[in-house]
Amino acid sequence: MRKDIWFCAEGVGSFAGMSNALLLAEPEPATRGFLERHLKQDGFEVVEANDGDALALLDIARPDLVLTSEALAADLCRRAADVPVIVLGRPDADAVDRVRAFDGGCDDYVGRPFHYEELLARIRAVLRRASPPESDCIQVGTLVIDRAARRVTVAGRAVPLAAKEYELLLKLAGEPKRVFTKEELLRDVWGFRSLGRTRTLDSHASRLRRKLAAAGGDLVRNVWGVGYSLTD
Repeated sequence: MRKDIWFCAEGVGSFAGMSNALLLAEPEPATRGFLERHLKQDGFEVVEANDGDALALLDIARPDLVLTSEALAADLCRRAADVPVIVLGRPDADAVDRVRAFDGGCDDYVGRPFHYEELLARIRAVLRRASPPESDCIQVGTLVIDRAARRVTVAGRAVPLAAKEYELLLKLAGEPKRVFTKEELLRDVWGFRSLGRTRTLDSHASRLRRKLAAAGGDLVRNVWGVGYSLTD
């Protein structure tokens, strides 16, 4: 294993609130395995690609971001015109290599050896720049969430929520028909890295359901053995 390729501090917390599909096109197995493991822990859906199938997987997976070695960067940048690309440069890369990668269409360039935390921060920054601005309001049926005011109403009636109840509702409302697993919600709302034995999510979801129901909203569905969704 090439230990000079990356550095990663132990005990780094996860970043809540984002879950994105990422195409990882890295030919070196040890580096690919390292990145896949940590990126999944930090909330990404990682699709691994070898040299021969990276372009095909780009069309099939339609990722939110491509993380690729320099060897594959030119072809992927040409094909992924609407998908941001971060290039992991060679250990001997210089300023000319970096400029050529940017001229070829990449959105960021990270030299090796790299610190994982810095790479993660760059991934987050590129995704923020590429994402469309979020609406101040989310509406699901009679439920309205005003992000700017942090105000929740059901059929015009205000629903006071505690901080984590609000964050849980916001997560569910982002994709109201999707069933989020307990692992996802504990990671993205509470920042937990492992599920363990906790009733935190269930107790918050139960209180959230009761508060919404009191205002006339039949929301927050418990899918037994899986997790929660906002609507059927």
